Amino acid sequence: MASSGTGPRVLVLAGGLSHERDVSLRSGRRVAEALRAAGCEVTTRDVDADLLPSLESDRPDVVWPLLHGSTGEDGAVRDVLELLDLPYVGAEPAACRRAFDKPVARSVVAAAGLAVPTGVALPHSVFRELGARAVLAALVDRLGLPLAVKPARGGSALGVSVVEEPSELPRAMVDCYGYGEVALVERAVRGTEVAVSVVADEEAPRALPAVEIVPAAGTVYGYDARYTAGGTEYFVPARLEEKAASAAAEAALTAHRTLGLRDLSRTDLIVDAEGTPWFLETNVAPGMTELSLLPQGLTAAGDDHGWVYRRLVERALARRG
Repeated sequence: MASSGTGPRVLVLAGGLSHERDVSLRSGRRVAEALRAAGCEVTTRDVDADLLPSLESDRPDVVWPLLHGSTGEDGAVRDVLELLDLPYVGAEPAACRRAFDKPVARSVVAAAGLAVPTGVALPHSVFRELGARAVLAALVDRLGLPLAVKPARGGSALGVSVVEEPSELPRAMVDCYGYGEVALVERAVRGTEVAVSVVADEEAPRALPAVEIVPAAGTVYGYDARYTAGGTEYFVPARLEEKAASAAAEAALTAHRTLGLRDLSRTDLIVDAEGTPWFLETNVAPGMTELSLLPQGLTAAGDDHGWVYRRLVERALARRG
């Protein structure tokens, strides 16, 4: 549905066929509403076989891909937008691929000096061929407990488990492989879970206030905790000492720059008792729902969401020249 406006004509892409379709649709609605309030003319649409003919016949000024999961974060849709010479908000395809593949992102940011939990990436085929029992024993012996098990590519904490006892590990691996061919198994770091979003500013990217994440007792920050009202308590800004908060902000900026991202990103961290931020992952298409973390950071910074989003659109439009 389009609306009249005096600003750029923006097409928001939301939906898709990933497990995160519902979150994408909600993110798209929120961003479209904010952009309209900031004077942009906005159309929202899904990703389907009619998308390319539509783009060719009625070209928007800028496209904002708000697609979560593989098609939205692995760079593929952005590759197509570049083929069509359409400017878009967000990272270029190669940078998306670096960030979306968690084992690759870990290596890149570790080389830049960030603390990364000890871990291993295990394809399902190797897990089967070497024998599940032997591999599980080696994981516990080498990495210890607790462990975090997650798909190497994916978002919204789908397929993610925290393993406290060896008996929980087989189920966690099965759940993880249900969402992807490769499992990333890491030593779970204890501490304060925070998300630090980065948005483009006039001269350089800036980190928004950290959002502290406190899931309900006995739960992890999984899909339901993220997108069900009351499932998680948030503290914005996070309850960190000033030095730790600065370190978390710098870690998010380092990840953003090192991975080659632009416009916006969100980095998830665990800040340990010594104040060291440990890198978990960076998202190139952060959730933008009413419960999402980047919008919470914008509110804590005193930013008007619509005007921040409009500036990102205008930056994308300026890149065309």
